[in-house]
Amino acid sequence: MEFNPTERQAVMSRFVVTTFGTEAKAYEGTHALKELHAEGELTLYGFAVIAKDAGGQVSIKEAPDDLTGTALGTLVGALVGLLGGPAGVVVGMTAGMMLGSIGDLINIGVGADFVDKVSRELAPGKTAVIAEVDEEWVTPLDTRMEAIGGSVAREWRSDFEDAQIAKETAARKAELGQLKAEIAQSGADAKVKLRARINEVKAKLNELSSQAQTKLEKLEKDTDAKISALNGQVAKASEETKARIKQRLAALRTEHDRRVAKLREAGALIKEALAA
Repeated sequence: MEFNPTERQAVMSRFVVTTFGTEAKAYEGTHALKELHAEGELTLYGFAVIAKDAGGQVSIKEAPDDLTGTALGTLVGALVGLLGGPAGVVVGMTAGMMLGSIGDLINIGVGADFVDKVSRELAPGKTAVIAEVDEEWVTPLDTRMEAIGGSVAREWRSDFEDAQIAKETAARKAELGQLKAEIAQSGADAKVKLRARINEVKAKLNELSSQAQTKLEKLEKDTDAKISALNGQVAKASEETKARIKQRLAALRTEHDRRVAKLREAGALIKEALAA
């Protein structure tokens, strides 16, 4: 199925990649992020530190234990893969691996322009801090990072996969209905081919069902972690800052409910199609 950028669904956070001249400066950057989180200027959902050595290889210097399966983990893994060698590709990386990384980035809303910018900034010898944040204003983070020599790049996080699953589910359900109507009016030879195609469509629907379930599980994990981060901020914030953080929390829950509804709707359509 072709990718249509207009089908992306907004997610209430941004990816921020800040590049520094040295690893020591990068760790000053992580400290600044934590301070901004403590002050309530932004909510920090997670960060990782990657570095490019003199030979152009990219490695992860620091990352949370639960990075796997998260949007931040997807971004970190894809950037390490795409930016880690000559012309931004790891030596020995296959075309399939490259396409997988690009597809993963599309699913979380990261475009080629953002990757190109990070690639230009992350020259050999430099270190970058990759973070997912929720912020009302860009100035607090920009000011703090620029003061310690960081170059900031941002990308809104969005989700294409939710919309893709829903759209493809509807298309496959319609196709299955058409095939069943056709087989009822076809001769014996045609029926064999049509049954084979019906089985292919059913297999794809089962695959989409698994994708939707996996996506739901990841969404719950992601949302729970974000709610925990926001509640931690609320507990320590001043009354003025607390109100702003509660607004982020309300927006996050609204977004979560919308995405869950879309994925559950896809699951219901699949069950209906397979039961018919």
